[in-house]
Amino acid sequence: MRSPTANADSRLSLWQHVRAYAVPPSMIEAATARRRVGDWAGACAAARVDVDLDLRAVARCHGRDLTARLRADLRHLAPDLLRWHMPRIAPDGLLRPGLTLSLARYDPADHGCAELVHLVARTPPAWADAGQRISLALWAGSRDEGGCPHPHPDRRFRLDLHRHLWDTRRTDELRSRSGAPELTSDDAAPMHPDPPWDALRERGYAAHRWAAEAMLLLQAEGRTSGAVVVRLGPRRRLVLDIAAAGTDLRPAARIAGASRAGRVAGLPALPDAATWMVPDLELLRRGLIEIDRLHPLVAAALAPGHPVAATPASPHPAAAPRLVACRGVWHRIGLVNGALTPMDHDPAEIRREELLAALTGTPLPCLRAIREAHRRPECLPDIRARLDHGDTAGALAVVEALLGPDALLRSGNLREELENAALRRVSYGLFRAGLTGHGPAPCSRDRQSKRDGRSHPRHAIAP
Repeated sequence: MRSPTANADSRLSLWQHVRAYAVPPSMIEAATARRRVGDWAGACAAARVDVDLDLRAVARCHGRDLTARLRADLRHLAPDLLRWHMPRIAPDGLLRPGLTLSLARYDPADHGCAELVHLVARTPPAWADAGQRISLALWAGSRDEGGCPHPHPDRRFRLDLHRHLWDTRRTDELRSRSGAPELTSDDAAPMHPDPPWDALRERGYAAHRWAAEAMLLLQAEGRTSGAVVVRLGPRRRLVLDIAAAGTDLRPAARIAGASRAGRVAGLPALPDAATWMVPDLELLRRGLIEIDRLHPLVAAALAPGHPVAATPASPHPAAAPRLVACRGVWHRIGLVNGALTPMDHDPAEIRREELLAALTGTPLPCLRAIREAHRRPECLPDIRARLDHGDTAGALAVVEALLGPDALLRSGNLREELENAALRRVSYGLFRAGLTGHGPAPCSRDRQSKRDGRSHPRHAIAP
């Protein structure tokens, strides 16, 4: 069993990978531009968020009051920020599949209807996760709009109590609710007996915020005190007894005991967003990410006063010629007329060498380097990560910077990755069209398991 420090380092390295690939700067820039002009649907499209709701139908079914509140929430929704904070799974940091996550709750007493309505964000099942797309819909309890295999909002993953993770009107709250002890000293409530704070902090728990967040959870259920469950791991649960706020206006928390999963099913569960510290804060503290690489709204909340660019900086792939040791001298290979070409060889010599290679001869080192770039380039892990996280445009930009926009891909690992990504997008399209039921498309499991031998299991990760 690994030490808590090793677990924390592994979790942070995974989140470092997520921050590098999951929400590319081009997406943030496009979504922000559309949101600022009031085009919430365009912002969702830019952030690869499908909208499965019709405001006119909502007005007919639930009334104008709820529709007005829903429209206001959609106008202030930052879909790129929502994607930034969505729950993810190891080992690749992909979106947690098959999840229905509540963003907002509209109580019957507030809109004059007979049922509770949720604005939810959904993720497709793992076999249809190409593009890492998210969908927005309404869930009204008695009926589900969209045919999702898991329509009920998850009680562990919910953001209706954490609007600062998606609502631009509340993003300033991220600093006070991040879980950092020095940032939450005014709101932190004493817990008796004192838990091992250092051990909890090393593992990334926001224990200083548990009492205040648990009180918000109880108040959402119409209570002022009671027991709340904190999930510490797959089989470990901590029960907190929350007392009403005293004269200092802070709730008091007492550890009532620890239990195993299944024994505390009837108690309200503290959401994961409140259980863990914000990973961006830990990444900043350990120097694993620069402030300019964060989402602008996150950077403005965690580092107020720090000059932040409109969008995170994105290193552009270098297109300069590369040097190859060829027959005792250094030769250049680079983009010529839209394709990767040897720059220090005569065209006639290149044709002779290509013919020789076709007849099983040994080609020039320059030609071998170009063939290797087509089949197994050094940047293949970067391209693969972009494809896994749905950034097809970013992956193609890297390929074009490497091989040129007019290059004809040869057989090899790079071509297989691009072809598999296209096939997986077909599976997602079939899922969205309802042509596969609740199961995977034919052979989709086989394609997923053959992806360069990377058929490793997936696990949930903490935020």
